[in-house]
Amino acid sequence: MQQLSSTTVIADKGYDSTRFIEQLEMQGCAVIIPARANRKQPREYDRHTYKDRRYVEIFFQKIKRFRRIATRYEKLAATYEAMVVLASVLVWLR
Repeated sequence: MQQLSSTTVIADKGYDSTRFIEQLEMQGCAVIIPARANRKQPREYDRHTYKDRRYVEIFFQKIKRFRRIATRYEKLAATYEAMVVLASVLVWLR
């Protein structure tokens, strides 16, 4: 696994794996992942910070309305990044 530069990792319940969380904590990351419903011993997490994750999800939903972004029409990384920036600006201006 690669070294992460972030100090906080926020993810949904799909990433609630003991092995994954232990790996992140060994790298010094604060982990904010809610426990799955079937976990025998639920872990504590910062609910307030987790709620802010929705803004990122909403942003991705908005830029995926642009067909070129959603279907990865651009083949080069530089042109794809330019289209993401353009879509972000258009979302921001609305």
